[in-house]
Amino acid sequence: MKEISEFSIPEPSLKRLPQYHHYLVELKSKGINLVSCSTIGRDLEFVPVQVRKDLQFTGVIGKPKVGYSVAELVVAIEAFLGWDIVNEAILVGVGNLGTAILGHERFSRFGLQVVAAFDIDPGKIGQTIHGKTVLSLAGLADIAPRMGIHIGIITTPAEVAQAVANEMVTAGIQAIWNFAPTKLNVPQHMIVHNEDLYSSLASLSCKLAKRFRAQIRETERLN
Repeated sequence: MKEISEFSIPEPSLKRLPQYHHYLVELKSKGINLVSCSTIGRDLEFVPVQVRKDLQFTGVIGKPKVGYSVAELVVAIEAFLGWDIVNEAILVGVGNLGTAILGHERFSRFGLQVVAAFDIDPGKIGQTIHGKTVLSLAGLADIAPRMGIHIGIITTPAEVAQAVANEMVTAGIQAIWNFAPTKLNVPQHMIVHNEDLYSSLASLSCKLAKRFRAQIRETERLN
């Protein structure tokens, strides 16, 4: 298996890898040992050539007329995405979204385990939520380095997200998963992934509205 840096992979290909993984795990559970790009493309509605290019980033090469080993691909994707290594993270902002993330146990299957939660609300500090005691944000700069934490999750309102990001930078956090609807200004070495729920909702509602408008126009045309 050849080694390829994950930083060379295009973002669309990177986002497709978890879809391949879910599909391959399903195949494995059914006792299917081999699969071709054509079959994957057909079942996931991807172009087979694109499937082959995406999977090449994991370092696994399929055999002509044989395809890929399902088990080998599962392991390769997990290793490429870092899912074979459990990364510990801290979360700041224990509101509805933060609480939901704390209670989402499946994250550990994909290499992420939230080990501590922080907030500035005196009413939340000291509470135990999904097995985690909510700590004061003031302690983040001490606790994160001591625990060797490198991933931070921000689920705060937009107006305080930058201040939280600053605290994470001071604490030595290297990567931020940002759910706050705002752009963060952080040093260049930081890895930031913005989870823009509002943009996703806007895309969904816009597509649905276009469909409804098309249906209305078709109805008017027929009448």
